[in-house]
Amino acid sequence: MCLQTCLHEEEKKMIVQKTSVFPSSRDRIFQKLRQLETLQYIARPYASFEPVGEGAPVWEAGSTSSYHFRLFCFIPFGTHTIHIVSFDPDLVRSREKNEHVPVWNHDITMEVIGKDRTRYTDRVEIQAGWKTVLIWLWARAFYAHRQRKWMALLENAGKED
Repeated sequence: MCLQTCLHEEEKKMIVQKTSVFPSSRDRIFQKLRQLETLQYIARPYASFEPVGEGAPVWEAGSTSSYHFRLFCFIPFGTHTIHIVSFDPDLVRSREKNEHVPVWNHDITMEVIGKDRTRYTDRVEIQAGWKTVLIWLWARAFYAHRQRKWMALLENAGKED
């Protein structure tokens, strides 16, 4: 009985979902999403992603890339692998994982709601065994932070346009 209950506990998943309205066109957001520098900017200081190996990662459907991942930019947290399932303005879908979080399924949707206004949603399914709740708590703060940083990035870029 305990074995079945314990296995069931390991299979539990939690979902983080965060939506914001960005003052930008979907095309402009999508172009920035294609750049590793954008991920690095919006993740700091909650996390850092440094590519493993030579060359810049290419994010397109079917591609896989790996990163040295650090929590709060200084705590080593393994190698984070990102497999892109879909990469277009309608849906960016990645299946991600590392040694501590075997399932990190991330979907980004962007809905045009007006001229230079886009509803942007991050949805992440997390499975990390007994660590799931802790990772979920961190992810809630991380995605709220990411969307604040997105907002700042888009507002600053708008002044440069």
